[in-house]
Amino acid sequence: MTKGRFAGKVAIVTGASRGIGLGVAQRLVADGAKVVITARKTEALEAAVAELGPDNAAYVAGAADDAAHQDETIAKAVEQFGGLDFLVNNTGINPTYGPMIEMDLNAGRKIFEVNVLAAVSWAQKAYNASLKDHGGAIVNIASVAGLKPAPMIGMYGASKAAVIHVTQELSLELAPNVRVNAVAPAVVKTRFAGALYEGREEEVAAAYPLKRLGLPEDIAGVTTFLLSQDAAWVTGQCLTVDGGLLLTGGV
Repeated sequence: MTKGRFAGKVAIVTGASRGIGLGVAQRLVADGAKVVITARKTEALEAAVAELGPDNAAYVAGAADDAAHQDETIAKAVEQFGGLDFLVNNTGINPTYGPMIEMDLNAGRKIFEVNVLAAVSWAQKAYNASLKDHGGAIVNIASVAGLKPAPMIGMYGASKAAVIHVTQELSLELAPNVRVNAVAPAVVKTRFAGALYEGREEEVAAAYPLKRLGLPEDIAGVTTFLLSQDAAWVTGQCLTVDGGLLLTGGV
């Protein structure tokens, strides 16, 4: 941990009341940043801010794909903490499980609205509000499901493949003053991923060369590296953080 490396920096982390998003927010605060976190539920956000420290963090409750919520969050960062340097697009949904050929297309549309179009909208708004003039960095949380077929969560995987492509496009459009990268985790022990490992964690972890599932702090460390000056010559990349899973041919 590099304490103080983000002193004077301000970040927005979406979907950060728990799981990977909260892990990223915790690491940013530990390294000196101020953060504004978002999620749907006020109570969970209040608890997260209490944990992060009210001097270090603020929250705005709302739906990630709601334009007014995005505007309010960015205004909160600028007004309360004096600017905006980093955006972490972490919010993701996967309301369906099963063969893509049988899925409800309305669910598919919602997945793309939240996982892809909302990430683009957050980037647009953050860029226009601050990053365009002051520089900064964006990290999009993708998934190994976006790197190869992911049976039973195919539309989620397709949305994450789109997130990786969006990352590459934005990295070219926003260079040289704004860097844009992505992180592709395998299964991380969060409530969101619970259906993929609960009740059989040992069995699932056995497929990973490192013999364990990911933790939020595993993703937080890589995400904050990409935001930091240690990654000053890194843009348009998607770093796989998967305990070696893809090396085995698995997802």
